[in-house]
Amino acid sequence: MGDEFSLVSLFLQAHIVVKLVMLGLILASCWCWAIIFYKIVSFRRIRSRIVAFEDDFWSGQSLEELYQKREDEDPDGVAAVFVAAMREWKKSHEGNRPALSSLADRIDRVMNMTLAREGEQMERGLMVLASVGSAAPFIGLFGTVWGIMSSFQSIAASDSTNLAVVAPGIAEALLATAMGLLAAIPATIFYNKLATDVGRISGQMEGFADEFLAILSREIDERR
Repeated sequence: MGDEFSLVSLFLQAHIVVKLVMLGLILASCWCWAIIFYKIVSFRRIRSRIVAFEDDFWSGQSLEELYQKREDEDPDGVAAVFVAAMREWKKSHEGNRPALSSLADRIDRVMNMTLAREGEQMERGLMVLASVGSAAPFIGLFGTVWGIMSSFQSIAASDSTNLAVVAPGIAEALLATAMGLLAAIPATIFYNKLATDVGRISGQMEGFADEFLAILSREIDERR
């Protein structure tokens, strides 16, 4: 009797539709865990790079030296914001007549576009977690309903309501709901956590952008 109610045996005995539902939920769960581990490692790396860059930025070295150092490193995070702003600064100073009249606004727009691009990069994949978290229980429930319908058809065909006849089919059907919840719960929890992390990192980057814009604005005012 124990073998009949093992997870593997329940899966093998299930209706083909229920099997497809469970296989889809297993694949969705594996996809979600791959995204979760990748994002955790990626966000940890971004935080460490932000700290390292801000240490360099406030260390007293010239902005030109820091720009030359970071430009060739495929920057991300606050370094990408800094490089984009410095690139616009340098372009505006090319030639004999620097274009300073609206430079602060142009730098602000460039940094905002870079912040948006970095934010989109960090949010990539999170919609998969949100989708699985919201849809997986209903997909599992669909498998359960289909399995119970098949079980009732089998009961009607056998003319027996014995619990030993009914229980295996019901258990197979309920396994689909259980798998839907196993896929949805981690996806929902980590979506909320990672979305919060994105907000915090974006806040750090926006704070740096505001500080750097203030520094450049003072420099622009002094050169007019």
